[in-house]
Amino acid sequence: MEFTRIFLEDLDFSFALEIIFRTFIMFLLILIVLRALGKRGIRQLSLFEVAIIIGLGSAAGDPMFNEDQPILPAIIVFITICLFYRLITWIAAKSDHFESILEGKPLYIIENGEFNVTNQDEHSFATDEFFAEMRQQNIEHLGQIRTAMLETNGNVSFLYFADEDVKPGMPIWPKLYNKKSKVIPHDGDYACTHCACVYAIDTAAHVCENCQGEEWLLALDSKRTN
Repeated sequence: MEFTRIFLEDLDFSFALEIIFRTFIMFLLILIVLRALGKRGIRQLSLFEVAIIIGLGSAAGDPMFNEDQPILPAIIVFITICLFYRLITWIAAKSDHFESILEGKPLYIIENGEFNVTNQDEHSFATDEFFAEMRQQNIEHLGQIRTAMLETNGNVSFLYFADEDVKPGMPIWPKLYNKKSKVIPHDGDYACTHCACVYAIDTAAHVCENCQGEEWLLALDSKRTN
C-alpha cells in the first residue's frame, strides 16, 4: 500500500496553506449563514433545516480543497440557499397545511402511562434513544408520565402525573427492562413491553388484550424524583 500517494499525491506546501485559507473562509461563511438563519444548536433543527445545512456543506466542500474551484460560485450557492430558506419559511408561516407537510406533525408517544400504539406502529423512532431521553428526565417508569410528545425537531416534551396519581408502569432502566419475559414468575402487576398496558396477572403466560404482545415486565409504581 502506497501511503505517500494516499496521503500526499504531489501536494505542495503552498497549496496546503491555500487549503487552510479556503477552509477558514468557507467555514466562516457557514457560521455566518447559520447565524443569519437564527439557529443556535442542532437540537433546534427540523428535517428541512438539516437539508439546508447539508446543502451548505456540499457547496462549501469543493472550494475548500479544489484549486480549480473558485470561492465566488459557492457564495452564490449560499445566497441562493438563504433566499430559498426565507421563501419556504415565509410560505410555511402563511399556510399551516404547507408547514405540516414541510416539518411534519408532533406525535403523541405516551398517553396516560401507555404507548400510543397507533403512532408507534406508523412512525418509527429509536426506542433506546427515547428511553435515554426519559432517563435524563429522572423518569423511572411510564406510569409517571401523563403525556409524552415527540416534537418535529426531535425533542420530546413530557407532562407528568402528580405524585398521588402515579400509576403502575413499565420500567425503562436497563437492568429491569432487560428482564422482560414471556413467562410470568409470580402474581402481580405486569406491563406489556410493546404497548406498556398494565394488567394484574396471575398466570404463567399472558397475551396483551390491547396489542397481543407476549413479553412482560413487572410494573413499578414509585414516585418520580426531581
